[in-house]
Amino acid sequence: MKQVLADALKERGYETLTQVQEAVTQPELNDRDLLVSAQTGSGKTVGFGLALGPTLLGEDEAFQQANAPLALIIAPTRELALQVKRELTWLYNGAGAFLASCVGGMDMRDERRALSRGSHIVVATPGRLRDHIMRGSIDLSQVRGVVLDEADEMLDLGFAEDLEFILGECPEDRRTLMFSATVPRGIAKLAENYQNNAERVTTVAETSQHSDIEYRMMSVAPQDAENAIINVLRYYEAPNAIIFANTRAMVARLTARLSNRGFPVVALSGELTQSERTNALQSMRDGRARVCVATDVAARGIDLPGLDLVVHAELPNNHETLLHRSGRTGRAGRKGVSALIVPPKARSKAQRILRFAKLTAEMCNAPSADEVKLRDEERMLADSAWQEAVSENEQAPVQKLMDQFSPEQIAAAYLRLYHERHSAPEELNAADAGKQQKPRAAFGPSVWFSISGGHDAGAEPRTYLPMICKAGDLTKDDIGAIRVQQSETFVELKQEAVAGFLANLDGKTELEPGAVLKQLASAPDIANSPRPSFKGKPRPDRSDRGERRAPRDRDGQSERPAWKDKGHKDEGRKPRTGKSDKPARSTPPIDWNDASEPRRKKPKAGTPGKSGDAPYKKRSTDDRSGPGIVAEPAKKRAGSKPGSKPYAGKAADKPRGGKPKGPPPPAGKPDSKKNKARAMDSSKRYNPNKGGDAKPRKPRKG
Repeated sequence: MKQVLADALKERGYETLTQVQEAVTQPELNDRDLLVSAQTGSGKTVGFGLALGPTLLGEDEAFQQANAPLALIIAPTRELALQVKRELTWLYNGAGAFLASCVGGMDMRDERRALSRGSHIVVATPGRLRDHIMRGSIDLSQVRGVVLDEADEMLDLGFAEDLEFILGECPEDRRTLMFSATVPRGIAKLAENYQNNAERVTTVAETSQHSDIEYRMMSVAPQDAENAIINVLRYYEAPNAIIFANTRAMVARLTARLSNRGFPVVALSGELTQSERTNALQSMRDGRARVCVATDVAARGIDLPGLDLVVHAELPNNHETLLHRSGRTGRAGRKGVSALIVPPKARSKAQRILRFAKLTAEMCNAPSADEVKLRDEERMLADSAWQEAVSENEQAPVQKLMDQFSPEQIAAAYLRLYHERHSAPEELNAADAGKQQKPRAAFGPSVWFSISGGHDAGAEPRTYLPMICKAGDLTKDDIGAIRVQQSETFVELKQEAVAGFLANLDGKTELEPGAVLKQLASAPDIANSPRPSFKGKPRPDRSDRGERRAPRDRDGQSERPAWKDKGHKDEGRKPRTGKSDKPARSTPPIDWNDASEPRRKKPKAGTPGKSGDAPYKKRSTDDRSGPGIVAEPAKKRAGSKPGSKPYAGKAADKPRGGKPKGPPPPAGKPDSKKNKARAMDSSKRYNPNKGGDAKPRKPRKG
């Protein structure tokens, strides 16, 4: 370890290093690439800062003039990047290091100016760093070391492509350090592609995951999840607490609910601007806020002082997220509590996540209102103010209170004022109220009856229950067991209800046609009665279902139907032969001169064919008489105006609009049927601008 870094640790108050810090600062690992996995809160930030010291400083104890960056620290979120920058600032302060940050949400122009002035270490998020590289505002030619902090989270957030681009732009002789709480398959693949003979470093603390954190799985009723969160906050009264939710909408909902209840709360989610997120974390650090409601992405890797409680308002999707969430507490040897709010439907999911994370949680109910009040009294009586003597400044007010009020009044007033400073707890329902059923009371003395008709007649308990209640004016509480047998059914009735049951029957022995009732002298021996048999029932006719597949023999083979065999010919079925087995069909050439050829129509005269005909000669547009005959140019009609176009045939008699072109019909002769039909067609009376000489329609008046 460099001496300048050791002095910084001593000045900061570090007496001993954590396991991960000792592991990465071994002299034999000074030039090796590292793949480090350690639990959250184990000092990884200071660890890779110490590991980079020999790579960046070399034999010197201070940096030279800042120019192109010598190290890149890449973190998944803005808050974590800024936190890493703060930690490395005091660690490398004695070495004269200049640090710059490139994170999303900040002004990119300020970052470009800071990079142009020169820096030794750049802390960045993947997306913003890639933007600077593509814009040419950062020079990576002098980079000696690259650190990927929380590498597994960066892959989960979809930064794999950005990381590959950034690592591809760095020099190949760089040193690459990857730090992560877990090492999934994606991290191992990334390390294999972009690290050279990396040393795998695993701390011993990984075997006992989060030993300083107490996990509690709190069962709540489905409608009391938010009320349970309030009671948990009131029960522990932690200096700082963080509540995790899965969505931004849930973060906003919980923030509003806790703010209305008087909790000093802030929100932390991706929809907030960078300044809002920075202010929220700063308010948690300086004590203006005590509760933070956050999503997983926004709160990744943050370190808040005095964070003793983590509440999972919604369960995470996997055990790795649970470890990262809970790792916000129990850091650097402090104790912490991680409380999972678990409704009945999420109980199996919570147990599965804890099992995958290799954690053991205490099963309990959420704190009730009485438990919160009792805990308040314990904290109140344990306050050190009770043991302090009355000062001179307090002597006069105390004597005034003693003279004016009785001790009981003073104590009651103190309790009221104490409770006013705290939010009242919520009354919770029983966690398993929906699942708990009333234990059924003992049935008592009973009398058994038999009813003719059992499984053979299709009898069921649900058919006999209303029948007996209706016939004997009974309720379902008067009826005990109903046991359906092969040919009869046994029914148990309460002894005090038998007299009324028989009186309502009035001597009848048949409840319904075919259901004959008979009272038994003792309880039937149902345990030794024969089980239902279906041998006597006729089998349904399944002839319309076709042939069933033959059962498999002991060797696992089955007899194939004959029509499935290759090459078999069945009546009405063609043989199933492979494509390669079919002989190519020889088609004789088509004789186009044969008029009886049925396979294809004969082409028009002049078209090319297989018989060697001359190629088809396209006729001109003026040709109206057929192939091979040249038409004469169109002549003008008699009586046409000079300069008019020649008569082009019958198609010119159908103008698109306006007056018909061509000569009018002879005078004195009636119009032809064709002209009458044209005149009756209203759609062709006016079609603007299509005939060329059409007149526009006059606008309506008014």
